[in-house]
Amino acid sequence: MLAIVCTTNGGVKELEKYDPEGTINSNRGLHGIVSSTGKVINGRFAVICLEDLRPFVGDFVDEDPQKKLAIPMPKLPNGECPPGFLDFAVNMIHLDSNRLSFLTANGHGLRETLFYSLFSHLQIYKTRKEMLLALPCITGGALSLDGGMIRKCGIFACGSRNDVEVKFSLLDREPDVPRDYTEVEDMVRKLKLETLI
Repeated sequence: MLAIVCTTNGGVKELEKYDPEGTINSNRGLHGIVSSTGKVINGRFAVICLEDLRPFVGDFVDEDPQKKLAIPMPKLPNGECPPGFLDFAVNMIHLDSNRLSFLTANGHGLRETLFYSLFSHLQIYKTRKEMLLALPCITGGALSLDGGMIRKCGIFACGSRNDVEVKFSLLDREPDVPRDYTEVEDMVRKLKLETLI
């Protein structure tokens, strides 16, 4: 999933500008920036507005430097946590310090807005077998490290995961980004400054 994340509704409104007839003005907003590089935006694109997301309501894990959400652990009918349960996906994301200190105008961070909105109560298990044993306590979906997937209670994703090319790598250095990306990012910053002046 690719999406543009904006902090405010104002940021969302700046992405697209319209002519008086209601058609997208391809010379303004993000369309204008992209067209200045000789490219065109075709079709729709996803935009997430942080100030409009319903944040996680609850506490954080005590003294956790990553400000993980204190979501109650799943429990089997016998009251025990399922074997193989690793954590909730929302808490397995490591945030850099500059992203960890980010707050919306309402005082909410990325974990309790953006990532909670995307992952909610998605549970992560070591194996598919352990995940299937935990079915009685899976409500918001589950994934296993060996490719098992339960979208939500009663809805499974079957078949080979070989067709899905998703990789998570650890970066020890600054990520390599294409030059075009950096130029477009600079243009977006300039556009923001112009709209503030």
